[in-house]
Amino acid sequence: MICFPNAKINLGLNVVSKRTDGYHNIETIFYPIPVKDALEVAPASQPLFTQSGIPIDAPEEKNLVIRALNALKARHAIPPLEIHLLKAIPFGAGLGGGSSDAAFLLKMVNELCGLRLSLDELEALAATIGADCPFFVRDTPVFATGTGNVFEPIELSLKGYHLCLVKPDIAVSTPEAYARVTPATPKISLKEIIKRPLAEWRDVMINDFERSVFPSRPEIGHIKEALYGEGAIYAAMSGSGSSVFGLFDAPTRLKEKALFPDCFVWEGAL
Repeated sequence: MICFPNAKINLGLNVVSKRTDGYHNIETIFYPIPVKDALEVAPASQPLFTQSGIPIDAPEEKNLVIRALNALKARHAIPPLEIHLLKAIPFGAGLGGGSSDAAFLLKMVNELCGLRLSLDELEALAATIGADCPFFVRDTPVFATGTGNVFEPIELSLKGYHLCLVKPDIAVSTPEAYARVTPATPKISLKEIIKRPLAEWRDVMINDFERSVFPSRPEIGHIKEALYGEGAIYAAMSGSGSSVFGLFDAPTRLKEKALFPDCFVWEGAL
């Protein structure tokens, strides 16, 4: 059995308040995008996990795919499985690639092993693995609050628009990004902003992390400016970075222009 775990972007992100547990309450829009890994699971005589594509500099037991499998094993009898992950979604990018891999592993093993877990049960299990994991169980646009773990389905389609995603070879520390943000209740909720024409988003939709990240990582801010310079209707950093995306009316050819050297660049229709 094979599937293709996809990434997500954040359409706006507001850091609303500091929590007593040290975390922050946010509001954001999670939107799935067709940038994908490949994940294969098959019955085997002995358990085996292999990984190719983008190297992951972490021990196997910390890989979210293995953590998802172990979460299932702690609750259900799971036979030996051979798992292969082809990593194509950049990590440390604000795209949720590892969380997507984990959620899709849960869904595949649920089907392969006939566990009959409901979507609600899969979401609850995914929440024990990572903050973004539950989103990828249903994998549809949501308005997210809390720490990014409380979902409200929304009616939003960007079909017909084109995405250019740029990931520079820069790491952004999420704790550092949060430390430089002053939490505040937004004047306009993202739920209201997404009802407006896309052309208006540029003036009212923000990602609070840009204010903390761009001063220390100006290269990321330059990517956003370049996307607008190439005609993006809306552009923003996703999550706490370091990837930046632009939404366009027509297909882009920015790879051919070599506008973003030494960066991962993905272009395609939504």
